[in-house]
Amino acid sequence: MKHPSEPSEEPRLPAPRGPLSTAVEDHLRGTGPLPSDEEIAAAAVYGDDLQLALYLCYELHYRGFAGVAPELEWDPELLRVRGALERRFLAALRADARRHDRLDDALAGILVEPVDGTGVSHFLRDKGELWHLREYAAQRSLYHLKEADPHAWVLPRLWGRAKAAMAAVEFDEYGGGRAERVHARLFAALMTDLGLDTTYGRYLDAAPAELLVTVNQMSLFGLHRSLRGALVGHFATVEITSSPGSRRLAEAMRRTGAGPAAVHFYDEHVEADAVHEQVVRQDVIGGLLEVEPHLEADIAFGVDATVFVEDRLGDRLLADWNAGRSSLRTPLAQEFTHIS
Repeated sequence: MKHPSEPSEEPRLPAPRGPLSTAVEDHLRGTGPLPSDEEIAAAAVYGDDLQLALYLCYELHYRGFAGVAPELEWDPELLRVRGALERRFLAALRADARRHDRLDDALAGILVEPVDGTGVSHFLRDKGELWHLREYAAQRSLYHLKEADPHAWVLPRLWGRAKAAMAAVEFDEYGGGRAERVHARLFAALMTDLGLDTTYGRYLDAAPAELLVTVNQMSLFGLHRSLRGALVGHFATVEITSSPGSRRLAEAMRRTGAGPAAVHFYDEHVEADAVHEQVVRQDVIGGLLEVEPHLEADIAFGVDATVFVEDRLGDRLLADWNAGRSSLRTPLAQEFTHIS
């Protein structure tokens, strides 16, 4: 029997958010020209329009969209536009993310948990309500329903100890050979507990630009061999920060009575990612630097850029929630019935 997170058809195209995303969608439908370089240069780099246009280009390498020809994944003109979008995005990340040339310096800021943390997971643990948890899960579904896929692209670009260790971690992310333990499926079960639709891409229209930035960064790093060091830095940041953050989110799910699958997803990450952190730091990073020591600054950039985009998202969520308003572009449907 097909699991609800495993689609029988591609997701629908979302509503465009400006001239860039409108033009990309028109091209995907075969009804209009792609945006010009001048239009791309004029758009806000972290804004809804540019980030959605880039997301549309990247999604063709995952599951695509309903009614869009699969051959457009490698359409030369679309790839040219994607390249222009990527150059603006990457230049902004390099300019705006705090820079460290030494990896140890970049990692120092995330290896120690602050005594009085004020991030999203702290908020959700201490005072989050079910509606906060639902919004958080809806947004994170844009990644978690394809969890580990962007990182898998780095495997052909590694070898030796780094490749073996990365493959071992990815094997865990994909359930260790057991379909029911694939992390994307576990997240779909979490969404079910929270009364959310598990359809892939369902909440793309609702997600703000800050969330699109976090997913686009993974695809940017994953799709370019030249950014393999940054992708490893991103992955290391995720694994290092995941275990303590997941512990707080599991506590939030328990406190609010969100449901057993919701709790289980984060409990699973507390244990798994504590192990993954050591493997990534010692063997993936260590193995990569053994053979390509010149990538140290790129790995450090991946760490810095990930912290930067996650902090931007956290600031957006907390600003909205502390003001008592939704963090979503469109409100969630009131289909939640799990808890009376």
